Amino acid sequence: MIYIGLTGWGDHDSIYPPGIAAKDKLQEYAAHFPTVEVDSYFYAIQPKQNVEKWVKETPTSFQFIVKAYQGMTGHQRGEIPYKSREEMFEAFLLSIQPFMVAEKLAMVLFQFPPWFDCKREHVDYLRWCRAQMADVPVALEFRHQSWFTPRFYDKTLKFMEEEKWIHSICDEPQAGEGSIPTVLYPTDSQKTLVRLHGRNVYGWNRPSEENWRAVRYLYRYNETELAEWVDHLKKLEKKTENIYVLFNNNSGGDAADNAKQLIKMLEIEYTDLAPRQLDLF
Repeated sequence: MIYIGLTGWGDHDSIYPPGIAAKDKLQEYAAHFPTVEVDSYFYAIQPKQNVEKWVKETPTSFQFIVKAYQGMTGHQRGEIPYKSREEMFEAFLLSIQPFMVAEKLAMVLFQFPPWFDCKREHVDYLRWCRAQMADVPVALEFRHQSWFTPRFYDKTLKFMEEEKWIHSICDEPQAGEGSIPTVLYPTDSQKTLVRLHGRNVYGWNRPSEENWRAVRYLYRYNETELAEWVDHLKKLEKKTENIYVLFNNNSGGDAADNAKQLIKMLEIEYTDLAPRQLDLF
């Protein structure tokens, strides 16, 4: 099955009724898409009561992809707000328990920063992270191209297979060492993650600019580009049972529209979505 959704549910005005409260957005989001990335975890490990609320607000089959906390992936500047890395991982695992109990956790996404390059200490840290996560399904996404240079390409994919990392396949600008190519290789027969970040080459490597995040993900996929992904997804389907596709081109409000467009192009009809608020009147 192909699950298509977005990164977060807060910034997609085109799918919400006017004046909808923030607290009601997830329920409305779940009327449009069967999966979502919980990106709020990146900034802080969420209180368990938040997770219990999200589980309650979504249909039985809805799937969450939880983004690992920034302290777990090395994005955190300065000291982590925990006594140890072990305590940090324990807090994270405790927080996601309601997702797991409800069978709504598709995976946890470990997206590493552009400075996390392919070297021994980083490989060792990936092994340590995998051990901490135990039986939780985990996806791995790189942002440094060294992992997929000819020297390490095959070794990286073999490592992910052996260590049971789900491959997070990316569509992003090819903008130097801080970006990776699209590698259409599933490393898990059950699950594969695809994240579409847009192709804004100009905005990708401009962290010095104010609002650089908004510039980085400002992109709208055209029909030809989406048709490429229709072909890619059909090929991936032959090698992996479930594919989770997330649009991250949120800056200009394009993600929801592009996701809807891809659903239509793939002729997918989801049968277990939540009722739409607009349909109640």
